[in-house]
Amino acid sequence: MLRRQLLAAALGTGLLLAPLAGALAWESEVEALKQRWERINTQQAEGQRRSALKSLASEAERLAEANADEAQPLIWYGIIEASHARERSGLGALGSARTARDALERAIELDPQGGNGSAYVTLGALYDRAPGFPIGFGDSETAERMFQRALEIRPDGIDVNYYYATFLEEEGRPEEAREHAQRAADGTAREDRQASDEALRAQARALLSRL
Repeated sequence: MLRRQLLAAALGTGLLLAPLAGALAWESEVEALKQRWERINTQQAEGQRRSALKSLASEAERLAEANADEAQPLIWYGIIEASHARERSGLGALGSARTARDALERAIELDPQGGNGSAYVTLGALYDRAPGFPIGFGDSETAERMFQRALEIRPDGIDVNYYYATFLEEEGRPEEAREHAQRAADGTAREDRQASDEALRAQARALLSRL
């Protein structure tokens, strides 16, 4: 009798822990993707990034597909594919940008906070940089709306303030651009994005020097 009770308890504990183990598995994989993305973008030479990001994007795609109802794998797939698009050219770049956009917009459906605003920052940059209709999906109004949403979530973020500042500069709004570039320069780097945030801080300072 006691042995049966112990077996039932062990099986019950296993069933309870199984979903938790699955969640921890994808979380650790997302963290590994994030760390590799940081290294590629901050340590590798520009000419070496494209192949590394292509490989990383393929891994991120598989993880997102295996966890289709989780926002974080989709967010990081979108961020990595957007970085891959930046390293490509022509129709290939536009294809990667569309893929990144679709992943991020799906992620926002699952998590309206967009991973503490990160999905909105990347969407803003994508809508800003992509060519407009009929070739692409670029749209200044949508880009600004994405940046504004990210600012609502994380007003002192280095990334959102820097990318919004570059958008404002391109839009011919130098005073607003200066304000957000200064906020980027003064912001606090995130612990899990230290290297990339510090790189953006340096770019914000460079932007300030010419505004």
